[in-house]
Amino acid sequence: MRVNCEVNGVRETVDDIWEGESLLYMLRERMGLPGAKNACEQGECGSCTVYLDGVAVCACLVAAGQAQGRSVRTVEGLTPGGELDPVQRAFLDAGAVQCGFCTPGLIVQTHDLLARVPDPSDAEIREALAGNLCRCTGYEKIVDAVRLAVRRRAEQ
Repeated sequence: MRVNCEVNGVRETVDDIWEGESLLYMLRERMGLPGAKNACEQGECGSCTVYLDGVAVCACLVAAGQAQGRSVRTVEGLTPGGELDPVQRAFLDAGAVQCGFCTPGLIVQTHDLLARVPDPSDAEIREALAGNLCRCTGYEKIVDAVRLAVRRRAEQ
């Protein structure tokens, strides 16, 4: 099967997609975009979170064929030209990155949260990130990173 879609603002054609192939596999293995991580393959950990037509989804649960004619945005494509998005910068500056496995999914989910709720409460932050699992940080530095991103956006 052939899939034509837009990935990070670029029209792409991916050939030889098999029927059960996930969007995650297509992005990582066929397109060389390793940002979304393959962890649980069951939509339980959030490590593979990407945007599909502007909606945050677990790429492991989306069939690659469902991307046909649609727009996909990964952590690599949050900003043009390879610059870091303010959320990415906040995660680095707050020390919310340890092993890094969960980080891309958390960043995309945080990016989505702040697009919907520019000044979320701690409860809203925790609720929005509840589907993203991290084994290293204990979550406090992650919440700190979201707060830092909020502050920096307010200062702009």
